[in-house]
Amino acid sequence: MRALVMIEPSDGPDRTQVDKVDEPVPGPGQLTVEVAHAGINFIDVMARRGDPGYASGWPYVPGLEVAGTVRSLGAGNTGFSVGQPVAAFTRGGGLAEVAVAESALVVPLPGGVSTAVASAAPLMLSTALLLLTDIGRFRPGDTVLMHSASGGVGGAVARFVPALGGGRRIGVVGRPDKVDAARAAGWDTVLVRGPELAGAVRSAARDGVDLVLDPSGTTMLDVDLAVAAPTGRIVLFGNAGGGTPEPLPPAGRLIGGNLAIGGFSMSSLTAAAPASAADALRRVLDLVADRALDVEVTEIDSLDGVAAVHQRLAEGQGSGKYVVSVAA
Repeated sequence: MRALVMIEPSDGPDRTQVDKVDEPVPGPGQLTVEVAHAGINFIDVMARRGDPGYASGWPYVPGLEVAGTVRSLGAGNTGFSVGQPVAAFTRGGGLAEVAVAESALVVPLPGGVSTAVASAAPLMLSTALLLLTDIGRFRPGDTVLMHSASGGVGGAVARFVPALGGGRRIGVVGRPDKVDAARAAGWDTVLVRGPELAGAVRSAARDGVDLVLDPSGTTMLDVDLAVAAPTGRIVLFGNAGGGTPEPLPPAGRLIGGNLAIGGFSMSSLTAAAPASAADALRRVLDLVADRALDVEVTEIDSLDGVAAVHQRLAEGQGSGKYVVSVAA
């Protein structure tokens, strides 16, 4: 079968190629998916550059979310049938014509949901939902601040806020040329990251921000703390810049400010609590099927175009959510 293969760590696309690899065989409690569409994510870039913990070994086939049909079932797997439309989390290997997944992380695809949209649901949409609800404790009327607001998760968060009761949406982008994309995604106010960011946020939200969602590790944490309202929540859910995150602030600063800092990792959740991850995916797909959530994706027409998208994301040039049509 064809798959996207990263030969060894690299900061560029020079060590990524589409190649023939062996088709995976499902073990007990697993199944394989004939992939129609797969999601493309910045986490693939983190694996490509060799960040610890993102690639299981080299060469490496990336890809953590897929949609398609069940191709084969491992021993003892009675919950699915061959040919059934599904969406799934994978532990790598999703950017291929066939991917293996744990059955506990596979969800039937509701009628009316395309595989292109469904392939964006396991990581992007489920992460956005959990950041707001289970982790961030969003309440209708809250002011939400999102770093990397023009990206896939940022756009999904902007769309979830109205679906969850509404609130003020403030998006932060890294460059002025991303402002329009963030506004198009639904952010009410869009600010460009810079030395005056904290003051600009305070001008836009004079009572402070109730919920800050930050994928940049700890590089923006001083700003997050400066703009958070009393009883505000800050959720760190990535380390996009790489490197070692700085220590968190002293307990006294959090206690004195009535602030909470939480963390979130979808990959860790799928390992430690797969039922919670699958439940979030199911909730998201139902919202899409019921037309309560509108999702836009940019579709790449083959695996051959994925390396260029990875490079676009690595250079901060990407906007929105990218998925790839994989079906042969």
